[in-house]
Amino acid sequence: MSMTYVTIDKNICTGCQECTKVCPVDAIEGNPREAQEINTDKCVMCGQCVQKCKSYVSIVSHGNDAYEKVRKERNLPETVKEPLFAAYNVTHINEVIEALEDKSKFTMVQSAPAVRMAIAEEFGFPLGSLADKKMAAALRKVGFDKVYDTDFSADLTIMEEGTELITRVTKGGVLPMFTSCCPAWVRFMELNYPEMTDHLSSCKSPQQMLGPIFKTYGAQESKIKPENVFSVSVMPCTCKEYECNREEMKSSGFKDVDVVLTTRELAYLIKYKGIDFANLKDEEYDSPLGDYTGAGVIFGVGGGVMEAALRTGYELITKKAIPDVNILSVRNYSGIKTSLIQVGDLTLKVGVVTGLKNVKEVMEDLKAGKLNDYHFIEVMTCPSGCVSGGGQPKLLEDTDTFEAIDHRRNSTYKHDENLPLRKSHDNPSIKKIYKDYFGEPNGEKSHHLLHTTYYNGKTKKK
Repeated sequence: MSMTYVTIDKNICTGCQECTKVCPVDAIEGNPREAQEINTDKCVMCGQCVQKCKSYVSIVSHGNDAYEKVRKERNLPETVKEPLFAAYNVTHINEVIEALEDKSKFTMVQSAPAVRMAIAEEFGFPLGSLADKKMAAALRKVGFDKVYDTDFSADLTIMEEGTELITRVTKGGVLPMFTSCCPAWVRFMELNYPEMTDHLSSCKSPQQMLGPIFKTYGAQESKIKPENVFSVSVMPCTCKEYECNREEMKSSGFKDVDVVLTTRELAYLIKYKGIDFANLKDEEYDSPLGDYTGAGVIFGVGGGVMEAALRTGYELITKKAIPDVNILSVRNYSGIKTSLIQVGDLTLKVGVVTGLKNVKEVMEDLKAGKLNDYHFIEVMTCPSGCVSGGGQPKLLEDTDTFEAIDHRRNSTYKHDENLPLRKSHDNPSIKKIYKDYFGEPNGEKSHHLLHTTYYNGKTKKK
């Protein structure tokens, strides 16, 4: 599989090496003041270099001809006029535009939790503005036949992952169990600690759960043939395109997710279509695959997956209402944080690792047998979780970036608190899909569509 998802244009790179400072795996190589290069054997495609890069070509500084040459090389729409930076992710906007214009295709789109906290920034809104319903309207106006929400499959992930954790803890299984939502983290594990991949949850990420559902349950609900479904994801993450192209991501019988767009690329598409985003009237996501709870929303922040899992895990284990859904002790915005969580008679020892640079210490402790008393560990590659993903809106000044991340995170928690349902197992559409389609969490059907395996040093490398 080609690993060219994030790259550096040597004709633009000035060798400032700002990107090397943020690369969590030391994959960027080169001498100071010379063009840098990405070592694809190390790269986890997190896109933090894309966010950090300061070298660019622009119409103002370099002239229209020089700018147009780069824009065309990157297959960006002609409406794109902003500076083009040396570090960038390879785009697939043209494929989406073609699918939207192809009358034989039934297009379905999903958008991740962190996108709605950032997309409006591309249209002049204040940093961290919540734009979930305006974005739903924009996606519908762009031309998608069904507008669904990755928050739904985040709730689904909790049902599957929570059940898996409870089974490992109560019936015996490999512990600690690590989250598997972040594809850059999964790739890091496979590259550097393949012998430990059995510690990863077997759950796919929310994106890759909803992908096969689009082409099975979703196609069934829409009364269309699955082969006619074109599945698009809008993600804050530059590694998601790599994830959707992994060889095993075809459990629907087709490629589960056809194309991934980043938050920035969705903004390009909306502008290309001439849509006045600021003045769109709010619209809802389509049901049932667009219904979600606050637990799904908080997947976008550090500690969010852990908190969502504990909200549901507590009630599944104790059969009682959780005293407080706000589990502040697991919210983590940088570094490593550990907590003891009392769940009935069970004391869970959990950890949250935010920022992949911090994970090597954890993995070395695991190898040394120092984490045997832990039950569950969340790992997110990006510095503050998905709200700071490589595909999010880019700001030149570091202080502006930190401020944006802070506002997006605060907006995430506010959105969660304002929703009527805040626990994944309370989502009526989640109950419906198990009743009508899957049967039960971790059952045979759900395991086929929603779970996966990893490269362990012996199996074929994905």
